Formats: sequence, structure tokens, C-alpha cells
Amino acid sequence: MGKLYLVPTPIGNLEDMTYRAIKVLQEVDYILAEDTRNSGKLLKHFEITTPMFSHHMHNEHKTVDGLVKRMQAGETFALISDAGTPAISDPGFLLTRACVEHGVDVECLPGATAFVPALVNSGLPNDKFVFEGFLPDKKGRQTRFLILAEETRTMIIYVSPHKLVKTLVEFKEYFGEERQVSVSRELSKLHEETVRGTVTEVHAHFEAKPPKGEIVVIVAGKSK
Repeated sequence: MGKLYLVPTPIGNLEDMTYRAIKVLQEVDYILAEDTRNSGKLLKHFEITTPMFSHHMHNEHKTVDGLVKRMQAGETFALISDAGTPAISDPGFLLTRACVEHGVDVECLPGATAFVPALVNSGLPNDKFVFEGFLPDKKGRQTRFLILAEETRTMIIYVSPHKLVKTLVEFKEYFGEERQVSVSRELSKLHEETVRGTVTEVHAHFEAKPPKGEIVVIVAGKSK
């Protein structure tokens, strides 16, 4: 019986790659990557020559069964996403579930993921929180906001840079102008920035300075 390793990769700074992650990627039979071009740069940097195949949201439904059979036959695979921990708003869940259902051992290495540093450095309560990931674009978006407006736990939301200002306007509508938020972008990278304040204050900041890069938004829960 083979095995599936879920291997986190840096969200920006390559120094966040762990020794163990490098060792696993060197020793498995194959690496499954969300984008082989992007991951190829990472593997080259760490001199990892393990064969790599594409595994992304557009082909994972078709490839899962075959990959499970190969692992049942003894092959070992490591799954990596473009950045961070696989299956957190990235491909990985379908393959993990299939391996578990068919008795293939799955091991997830600890490592980089964007929402943890964004939550911890927000200054907002983190004893209880809810991870929302990306909100629906159209269908169900209003319904989701109405539900979140009553949420008392701190909320973690992923937002693409070109939608951040619009999303902050929606925060005003559903959460109120005085709700506390923290926006972290480009975590671990050269231009890392965290902007904290009321929805109104943070909206004004990013309306004046359009954001770039990967963004994580932390929103305070509704006061009890």
C-alpha cells in the first residue's frame, strides 16, 4: 500500500519551506501540483527532481480514481498547491476523501497557510473563529452575508484584490460602518501589509490605494 502526503508550500517567502517538506518531496514517487509551471520554480529552487503531474480543480474529478488505485498498488504521492496547505481553498479534498474511503494512508505535514498569521496579527479575538474562504460571487452571496451578519465569532474571508473595495462596501451594508476589520495582504512577502480599523477606515485606505496581491480579511464577530 502506498501513501498520500499533503505538503504545504510557502505562501511567499521561500524560507518558510520546512526541511521535512523538502525531504518528503524528494522521496515520494510522484508530486501532484496545482500548477506545474508555478511549482516547477519551487522544485528547482530546492533541487527536487521528483516527477511531477498536474492535479487541479479542472481535472481532479477525472483523475482521483486512478490515483487511488496507483497508491493501493504501492506508489507514494505528494500533493502540493500553488501556495499554502492543500485543500484550504485549493484542490485536495476530493483526493484525500477518496484515499480515506479506500484505506490509503494520508498524512498532512504542518506548514504555511495564509489565514493563520492574518488571524493572529489582526488583534481581533481568535479563541473562536469561523473560516469562510471565498464568498459566493453572485448566487447566494446576499444570503451568506445575512447569515454572517449574525455571526458572533471572528470571521476569516479570502478576497481577490480587484474585489476588495466592493467587498468592504458590502461590509458597511451588512456589518455596519463601525465593525472592526483587519486586511492582510502579501503575507511573508517583501510588501507585506496589514491594515486595521473600522470598515469605514479600512475602506477609505484601500479606495485611495488600490490593493495588490493575495488578501485575507479578518472581521470581528457581532457583539453579543
